[in-house]
Parts: sequence; structure tokens; C-alpha cells
Amino acid sequence: MKKKIVVLTGAGISAESGLATFRGSDGLWEGHRVEDVASPEGWQRNPALVLDFYNQRRTAARAAVPNAGHQALVALEREFEVVIITQNVDDLHERAGSRHVMHLHGKLFEARSTRHENLVYPMTTDRIDLGDQCEKGHQLRPNIVWFGEAVPLMERAMEETATADIFLVVGTSLQVYPAANLVHYTPTGCPTYIIDPTQPPLIARPHLHLVREPATTGVPRVARELLANADV
Repeated sequence: MKKKIVVLTGAGISAESGLATFRGSDGLWEGHRVEDVASPEGWQRNPALVLDFYNQRRTAARAAVPNAGHQALVALEREFEVVIITQNVDDLHERAGSRHVMHLHGKLFEARSTRHENLVYPMTTDRIDLGDQCEKGHQLRPNIVWFGEAVPLMERAMEETATADIFLVVGTSLQVYPAANLVHYTPTGCPTYIIDPTQPPLIARPHLHLVREPATTGVPRVARELLANADV
């Protein structure tokens, strides 16, 4: 039976494909206050602004291409069962070829009803506009988990993490909750690799490997090491 690698990815891996990270050093996201474009309150105040913001994010994501970090995670599937839990809303993991991807914060290329959360639609264009409605006549919104909203897939993510043989953390500061808590659900003795050029909060645990590199170099290096020792 193949060993299982669970990977938690964040904005850092997408940033290396040219996509803006969620929050810049000035506290803004593409020039906007996060509260204005990624919260239920922002949606209530100005839905047109929110829709335009995500329309632009889709155009940017469509133009981006998976990088060496994404591709190295795909390569791991040759010898391991790989489950990716991502905080990113883009589809770069899927486009790289990863087969098991869980989007904790939703998907950029899906729309859903503002009234009926179970009515979710794949998008055929990059736009949602005011007046675009679900089949029951309610405005569509991005299928994104905003600040203040529940994270429906969190329980499933914890279950996946609890069965990991190896846990990788890539391109995330481990400061966005509840996703940052996942590292604490790994089994006792599970080797944990944190791959990020900045120093995330230190986690007191055995078998911790800190790789202070960007995803495009750090993930391929760790992947080569894991593949070389897959049968050990």
C-alpha cells in the first residue's frame, strides 16, 4: 500500500505563478481592503465591487500557468497517495495534473446562489454580473468562503490529515485559521515539512523539517528526497 502524503498549500505557491497573494504588506489585496471584497459585509455594501474584483481575479488566474512547485506535487503521485488541501481558490493544482485537491476556501471558477448554498455552477466565462441569477431567481456570487463564513470542508480536511504518513506545508504563513490548525491533526511521529522562504511560527514537534525556500525550488527538492526514499 502506498504511503499517504497530505499537502497544505497557501498563497505562496500561486504567487510564483504571478497571482497576487491574499494580503500584501500594506494590508491590501490588489488595492482593496480585504474586508471590502472578501466578507459578507463587503458584499452587502457593494456587490458590484465584489463581483468586479473576482472577475479580475479569474482573468488573472486563467492567464497563469502551474509552476515547478505544482508539478513536483504531481510527480509525488508516482509513488504516493497524495491529497492536496489548498487555501487557494485558483485551479493551478488541477491544471498541473494533481488528482485529489480539496479547496478549503472555495473555487474561483464556480458561482453559487446567494440564497441556496447547494446551488453551485461551474463557470463558462470569467464573469459574474449583477442580475445573473440561479435557477430559483437569486443573485449569483463567487463560490468563495469569505471572512466570517463557515469552512464546510474543514472536518473532511482534518480527517485526511489525521491519516497522513507525511505532511507538507507549502507557501503558507500558518496564520490563516482554521486551516493553520491542520498541522496539529497529524498523527504522532508524522514527518512534517514546512516549505516557505519566510519563517512561519515554530511548531514544537519531532520530525519537523524547515525548508526556507520558495515553492518552485523547495517542493522539487523535497519531492526528490521523498521519491528516492519511497521504498525505505
